[in-house]
Amino acid sequence: MFWKLIVCIIAGLGAGVGTGFAGMSAAAVISPMLITFLGFPAYEAVGIALASDVLASAASAYTYGKNKNIDIKNGLVMLAAVLVFTMAGSYVASLVPNASMGSFSVFMTLLLGIKFLVRPVMNTKEAQEGKTLRQKVVQSIICGAFIGMICGFIGAGGGMMMLLILTSVLGYELKTAVGTSVFIMTFTALTGALSHFAIGGAPDVFALVVCVAATLLGAQVAAKIANRAQAKTLNRITGGVLTGLGAVMIAMKLFG
Repeated sequence: MFWKLIVCIIAGLGAGVGTGFAGMSAAAVISPMLITFLGFPAYEAVGIALASDVLASAASAYTYGKNKNIDIKNGLVMLAAVLVFTMAGSYVASLVPNASMGSFSVFMTLLLGIKFLVRPVMNTKEAQEGKTLRQKVVQSIICGAFIGMICGFIGAGGGMMMLLILTSVLGYELKTAVGTSVFIMTFTALTGALSHFAIGGAPDVFALVVCVAATLLGAQVAAKIANRAQAKTLNRITGGVLTGLGAVMIAMKLFG
């Protein structure tokens, strides 16, 4: 029980820091740790991770919103596209044998972390404000559809895909990109967690409670630090967090 407590706390804190700093899905950290170190069934581990994501993402979104670092209008448009095309992607994946690419989000976490360290995101809010409402809506729908298809088909990578597209394609500055990403993830994680528990039954209550609490704590602390940090500092912190988590998860896959 003590080992279980330690693993759940470390997994939750790591996931929370990733969520608060980089809009990263808790599933990318909690799932592999519960599976590798505690022998949880993959489906149950993902359900616990998604449930942990809900409160952590909501708390992070609140902090980013309070600091005016969130785009709710475009976030809602993208959310709708993500949800619709995640279902479409899941259907396509069910027709294709061996479509699962579980390592995708792990390698993407590492590569995105290196990207933030080598080429920091220095976009400004003014760049986004220069676009018309129609441009923003069309771009949000297209990008949301792309993210949704990736999530549904591969089953992972949503948080990382959103962060990459919001900063590189839509031109968001980093804080607004993370804020908008965690806002969207609150709803996608809730939908995913409910469907997992409805299909797979009740999860391990002890692991669920500890993971949710630790993820929430880590996310709140990270989000508060992130909103006070300068753009260059935030890029370095985000890059370091993602690179570190990516490297640890790759090591777990290779040697676990």
